[in-house]
Amino acid sequence: MTVPSRNKPRVGILTQRTVLLALAVMAGCGTGHDSAQKAPETRPAISGLGLETVAVTAMPETVDVVGTVRARTSALVSTRIPGVVSVLKVREGDRVRKGQILMQLDAQENQALAAQSASGIDEARRALDEAVARRKLADATFERYHRLFTEQAVSRQEFDVRQTDRELAAQGVARAEARLKQAQEGARAASAMADYTRVIAPISGIITSKQVDLGATVFPSQPLMTIEDESHYQLELAIPETLAQKIRPGMPVRVSLDASGTTAQTRIAEVVPAADPASRTFIAKIDLNQKGIRSGMFGRGVVSLGSTVNAMLVPRSAVLEKGALTSVWVVGAGQTTRLRLVRVGKTVGDRVEILSGLAAGDRVVVSGLEKVSEGAKVE
Repeated sequence: MTVPSRNKPRVGILTQRTVLLALAVMAGCGTGHDSAQKAPETRPAISGLGLETVAVTAMPETVDVVGTVRARTSALVSTRIPGVVSVLKVREGDRVRKGQILMQLDAQENQALAAQSASGIDEARRALDEAVARRKLADATFERYHRLFTEQAVSRQEFDVRQTDRELAAQGVARAEARLKQAQEGARAASAMADYTRVIAPISGIITSKQVDLGATVFPSQPLMTIEDESHYQLELAIPETLAQKIRPGMPVRVSLDASGTTAQTRIAEVVPAADPASRTFIAKIDLNQKGIRSGMFGRGVVSLGSTVNAMLVPRSAVLEKGALTSVWVVGAGQTTRLRLVRVGKTVGDRVEILSGLAAGDRVVVSGLEKVSEGAKVE
């Protein structure tokens, strides 16, 4: 006889309760999910925005280049003789005049040579005086023998001897004169070499660099210092060689200097006909009249090529820059705003060229950008 177990009804009751609880949880979750899906999406509404429709317009064709400010006139000072710097009268930043003594060299060999040449002149002059005296004696003797020969008081041979003496004396004077002239030219050269111990400023300007100090030994053609004429500066723009046929003197260019913050509208003064083989650029020079500029400053130039190109321009106020990303707010379908990345090009006045990211007919936000958020509805 089998006795029924008392635990079986209890297990069934627990199983039923567990199933009912699970169904209740699932029903609750399903109801919450449906309510979330059915909740209406709310978007912020904004008003008071300035909008502009993008259009393709013609703009002047320009080329943006960079360059360096240089003095129009500069001089690299060097010496023609070796020596030791015994006197140094200038340093960087000093203003000098043309002909001013910059430094003095100690070159005893040149000074000794100058003194020797001066003594050589005195010796050559005394030799000339002696030759002239011999010629006078020979001339007087010849005249006497000429009279005697005419009177047949001396022989023909004696007369010929005195005539030869007279010619030799004349040649001696000519040689003495030549030696004196040679000595004078040598003394002049030695004096000039002695004068080279004084290094003189070739132009008026400012000392921008100095490569030697007091007591240094210098050699011929060694750079000693650089002088720049600070009254005339020019900007040397590096033009790509692909534009060699388009860039000409007289073309308009807008110049800006980052250090001074100045901008000026001017023209190209000179174009160097030879290109740099290393950078594949050639130099266009622009005269500068701004104050407070210095050689070596960085400059920019926008050269107008005299033609037009089609481009899309938007106000500069519409462009947002965050790090390396550039974007604009666009009002699209449904009057909603979307942030769109763009690639910008040149700046023309207060407008910026858009190279990619926009199309003709797009509407962009140009004012009130601080109110705009992604997906906002424009009223």
